[in-house]
Amino acid sequence: MIKSFEGNTPVLHPTAFISEMAYIVGDVEIGEGSSIWPGTVIRGDMGKVKIGKFSNVQDNSVVHGDADVVIGDNVVIGHRVMCHAAEIGDRVLVGNGAILNDGVKVGENSVIGSGSMIVENMDIPKQSIVMGIPGRIRGEAQQKHIDLQKELCDIYKEKAQRYKSQGDLE
Repeated sequence: MIKSFEGNTPVLHPTAFISEMAYIVGDVEIGEGSSIWPGTVIRGDMGKVKIGKFSNVQDNSVVHGDADVVIGDNVVIGHRVMCHAAEIGDRVLVGNGAILNDGVKVGENSVIGSGSMIVENMDIPKQSIVMGIPGRIRGEAQQKHIDLQKELCDIYKEKAQRYKSQGDLE
């Protein structure tokens, strides 16, 4: 469902895939080739939510913030992620079940491990690997991590277009 809220209507790029089972409301912008999967909730009712190009927000994730949320290009947000982050840089992988609390900033080419919980206002430098509860920087992302993120992003880019090509049932 795509819904306006207090005069703000989501702006969805025509090439984006939005599952009919997603809920997108308010001041939300979704960029070219991005995909939003079933059960996802994106609420732009307190701040604007902007998702860049070719990013994906996978099943049952929530993107919302008490202020603006900016998600870069070619970002993978795994299944059941709770994202209240302020900024997620380009080419970031957020693993399944991660929690990113208010004010978190994640630098480009970083990896947030599955199940990690990132405390409020943590500023994660580019190319970091963050894991744990609470999340701590455990090292620097290596080429194999960057390659995995790209591979996952490419899979979802292609899958989104396959889903989009199926059209809607009448």
